[in-house]
Amino acid sequence: MASDGARKQFWKRSNTKVPGSIQHVYGAQHPPFDPLLHGTLLKATPKVPTTPVKARRTSTFQEFESNTSDAWDASEDDDELLAMAAESLNTEVVMETANRVLRNHSQRQERRRPPEPPAVPSGDLRLVKSVSESHTSCPAEELRKLSWSGIPKSVRPITWKLLSGYLPANVERRPATLQRKQKEYFAFIEHYYDSRHDDAHQDTYRQIHIDIPRMSPEALILQPKVTEIFERILFIWAIRHPASGYVQGINDLVTPFFVVFMCEHIEEEDVDAADVSRVPTDVLRNVEADTYWCMSRLLDGIQDNYTFAQPGIQMKVKMLEELVSRIDEQVHRHLEQHEVRYLQFAFRWMNNLLMREVPLHCTIRLWDTYQSEPEGFSHFHLYVCAAFLGRWRKEILEERDFQELLLFLQNLPTAHWGDEDISLLLAEAYRLKFAFADAPNHYKK
Repeated sequence: MASDGARKQFWKRSNTKVPGSIQHVYGAQHPPFDPLLHGTLLKATPKVPTTPVKARRTSTFQEFESNTSDAWDASEDDDELLAMAAESLNTEVVMETANRVLRNHSQRQERRRPPEPPAVPSGDLRLVKSVSESHTSCPAEELRKLSWSGIPKSVRPITWKLLSGYLPANVERRPATLQRKQKEYFAFIEHYYDSRHDDAHQDTYRQIHIDIPRMSPEALILQPKVTEIFERILFIWAIRHPASGYVQGINDLVTPFFVVFMCEHIEEEDVDAADVSRVPTDVLRNVEADTYWCMSRLLDGIQDNYTFAQPGIQMKVKMLEELVSRIDEQVHRHLEQHEVRYLQFAFRWMNNLLMREVPLHCTIRLWDTYQSEPEGFSHFHLYVCAAFLGRWRKEILEERDFQELLLFLQNLPTAHWGDEDISLLLAEAYRLKFAFADAPNHYKK
């Protein structure tokens, strides 16, 4: 048991934010603004970004199209990007890869910890329970199924837009939809952004302005153009969502979308180090608008994480505690014995969707799956967090001191993680969901 003195000394040194230290900033004083009704649309129409990609095997897409309905409503020229996606994300390859990951992960787990919970049989082709049970004749569900095990970088931008529901499936409607949404976003900027220094909104803007320089990767975020883009996105979102306003943690959710969408327009392999000032203004405008709308759609599903007192996060941390107590009672008792509360380390896992725990490229890979899963950023994330905690089981049980145990959980050694680590984490999360999701009392709600 930790002494009161040790805990007090630790908390003075710790930089971890718990709910009591989160300052909720509310800046939305106006009802949602509809530029189409107010007639304040910008006259200039942003140029729609195009990414010409030549399909390497047309037959692959034709085969994919013939096995689905015509919901995509593809033109006679076909959708070259989806052709490439269908080729790259071959169903058989996905199934083979996922089964191999599950088998390898199961072997590692046998060496790491007993007893082993019920595993998914290696011959079971139900890669993702919630996806595989849907009708594979639906192209949208087929795309989700193919994307679950990772999306090739070349088609990730368009696939994310499709999976989020921002980009319409109908190829012919896409240019007009993008133009309309981009115009709508910049109408919000024109109408609201000048009010950021008003008394009603200055606290919101000040907190955003303080939080952005603390984000990573610094080489990208601290570029003046990127900082301005992030400030506009976050301020407009806060203004238009009065139920929550701006809360620390929302700022991190902008980065993956921005980085993925910038990949279409930057030649460097590492976008983190790219000079954004060389990107044409009209391209940056398109990326900014697309980032805003996709982030908004993500937040629509987890907004209770950021309302007053953040009840969504409080509930998810409690659910994680109940789940871990059933998955691994020894770890749960060890944390309990040393008076380590789940809220002290898992609050950040929920608030930032593990973005502060793993490298950015791992977050992007993780989000491939989250966007492929129904309620991926909320329900499935719970199982990912449980698997993430289980990944450090040996190290957790070796720690016998409150302070050292909590410091370890707040600074996990993931700096060198790659896609393989995320694949194993997701395989374990899927296995936990498969085993526990339908158990009526696997956690208390």
